[in-house]
Amino acid sequence: MSNPSSTETTNTTNASASAPAAATVTTVVESSPNGSVLSHPQTAYAISGVLAILLGMQWYTSNQQVHNLRDDMNRRLQQTDVTSIEVKSVAKTVQETSRDLQAKVTLLEGKQAEAQGQQLALEQLYQDLSKNRDEWALAEIEQVLATASQQLQLAGNVQGALIALQNADARLAKSEKAQFISVRRAIAKDIEMLKTLPQLDMPGLVLRLDSVIAQVDAIPLWSDEKPPVVVTPPKAPLRVLPKPNKGTSDKETEAAAENSFSSKVQDYWQSFSSEMWSEMKQLIRVRNVNSPDALLLSPSQAYFARENLKLRLLNARLALLSRNESAFRSDMIAAQDTIAKYFDVRSKQAQTAQSLLKQVQNNNLSIEMPALTESLNSVRNFKVKP
Repeated sequence: MSNPSSTETTNTTNASASAPAAATVTTVVESSPNGSVLSHPQTAYAISGVLAILLGMQWYTSNQQVHNLRDDMNRRLQQTDVTSIEVKSVAKTVQETSRDLQAKVTLLEGKQAEAQGQQLALEQLYQDLSKNRDEWALAEIEQVLATASQQLQLAGNVQGALIALQNADARLAKSEKAQFISVRRAIAKDIEMLKTLPQLDMPGLVLRLDSVIAQVDAIPLWSDEKPPVVVTPPKAPLRVLPKPNKGTSDKETEAAAENSFSSKVQDYWQSFSSEMWSEMKQLIRVRNVNSPDALLLSPSQAYFARENLKLRLLNARLALLSRNESAFRSDMIAAQDTIAKYFDVRSKQAQTAQSLLKQVQNNNLSIEMPALTESLNSVRNFKVKP
């Protein structure tokens, strides 16, 4: 874009350069050899007029160009202002979007940092779990074996100890690790040792004692014995005398009547004597009782006698479960003595109860139980290893 000042400078230079040219032309015209004579002032005026016209046209053209340039410049400046406003608006929008994006990026970076922290924590936890899984398994197995050993020593629960050892061996077998072979070998030895122990049917003995306890109320006492019901034999039917035939004599008829009378008397006597004998037998009863006091029990004392027998049997049951052989033996002997003293041992219920008690008493409870020390020591030694 051209500057107006530079245009004016150019026009002035052109005007100054045209003046010597006019003088030169005038001089040439005056000294022309062909002899033509021209008027000096007119020529100068003509040349000046032409130059003035040329200068006016030049000025007009330059002025028009400057005006056009100014209009173009103004138009361009207006477009530039509009564009600048639009650019500012776009820049403002971009700045706001950039701030929003920056805030979102900051939030995402925070979440990413939090997720990375959680991931690191999970990885550390997984490493700890994978590292301590064997230790936890051994600690659990140790606890199971210790509990089984206590039950074996206190209650003689051989079956429960076997189940605990077998579960521990199955747990170690699932890990499929060679370092557990020594522990499994020790557990296998304890399993074989428990299988060789004499078997005691503890549930069966307890059920027998419960059966006797349930039958105590049905066992008759010496004091509540009722007299036996004697079945009276049926009376012999009276003999029917045969009717005399028409052809018999009077003597034969009289002899038959005498025989029938004596037969009736004999029948009556036999019936009377049998009834009297049965009544006499019910008046007197003979029983062999070792303790006469058992016959004098009142109803309340009979109730307490039955309850004391139940308590003895319950104590024997508890002693059996706790493997306390001395208390078990003493309670069983006391229960049998109570049955023999106060209960009718001739009854079927008393005989059944005594038979069950003898079966329970004949079992040997003095079985020394192992402590599963080999398995426990093997597990503990393996945990101590680095």
